[in-house]
Parts: sequence; C-alpha cells; structure tokens
Amino acid sequence: MNLPPRACHLGVIGCHICRLVCQDKLDETKHVHCPRCGASLHRRRPDSIVRAWALLIAGLIFYIPANVLPVMYTSLLGSGSGSTIMNGAIEFWKSGSYGIALVIFIASVAVPCTKFLVLTLLLITSQRRSNWARRERARLYRLVEVIGYWSMLDVLVVAVVAALVKFQGLSDIEPRVGIFFFGVVVILTMLSAMTFDPRLIWDDKPE
Repeated sequence: MNLPPRACHLGVIGCHICRLVCQDKLDETKHVHCPRCGASLHRRRPDSIVRAWALLIAGLIFYIPANVLPVMYTSLLGSGSGSTIMNGAIEFWKSGSYGIALVIFIASVAVPCTKFLVLTLLLITSQRRSNWARRERARLYRLVEVIGYWSMLDVLVVAVVAALVKFQGLSDIEPRVGIFFFGVVVILTMLSAMTFDPRLIWDDKPE
C-alpha cells in the first residue's frame, strides 16, 4: 500500500497552535518557534499521553460526585426534592417534559460519557502505537474537538432548564453542589483533549 510522505520525510513540522507548516530545524537547535504565532514547535508534545491520562482520570473521579450529589432542587406541583442528573431527567420525562429531559440526558450524560470513551480509546491505541483504524481514530479526535466547543452546555444546562421550566410555569429549579463537580469534569475533559497530541495516532512502533 502506497502511503503519502510524512512530515519527517519532507523535513517539515506543523505548529499545533496555528497549524502553520514550518521547516523542521529541531536537529540544529532545541528551541524553534513558529514564525506566525511564536509558539514552541515540537515534533510531538512533551509527555502528551501522560498528561492526558492524568486529566482524564481526574475527570472520571470528579464525575462520580457529579452524578451522586444533587445538581438541582426541583419543585413539582408543590413538592420539592434534590435531584441528581439522571433523577432530574427521569422526573421531567415522567411529567411529560420530554424535550427538557432529552436536553439534560444528552448534555449531561451522553456527551461526557462519549468523551470519556473516545479519549480512552485514543490514549490506549496511541500509547501502544497501534496502526488500527488510524483514519477513523483521527476523525474521532476531531469529533471530540467539536464537542469540546459545546462542553459548557453541560455546565449551563441546569440554568437553561430552570429558565425553560419557569417560563412554562411547570415548577421551580435551583442549582446544587453537584453542578460544581460537573463543571470541573467539563474543564478536565477539555484539557485532556487539548493536551493529547493527535499526531501520535500516526506514529509507528520503533523497529
């Protein structure tokens, strides 16, 4: 199978900040900067996998209290109680507010779990320098990047739902301590994705 030439064969290196393709002079000097944005150039980000793993594991740890502790206090028809993420989605679904229930489930459960699974897959395969489905894995990383732009939706979902509920006159909602842990999860997963160097996907095992 004929593969296109790689950057190391062409003597070029890409800036991970502005994506400018620059001449690779790292063999001549240890400190090379991008001529456009001034960022330090590396063939691979230093300790990328280790740092990404640390941030991802920390995010998984904080995701436990984010799901166990109440993220909002819901008052429906005069009776109120603290609700976790799943409990809140179930309560709104039972009350007939299907749209609100789907917003909570997708933004607070489906999206974070997808990010955890995709990042874990990328880190394990890149750490082993696997050549399995490289194009697909690169697309998955781009998917995580796109989701990352909307990650604050996970934090703001309680405020948005509270506004929708009050507008519809269905009930009253107040945020609780679980939303703090959820915000930390969002930040940690975003940092994990940003720390991971997608160029590692294309690295082969040393011969």
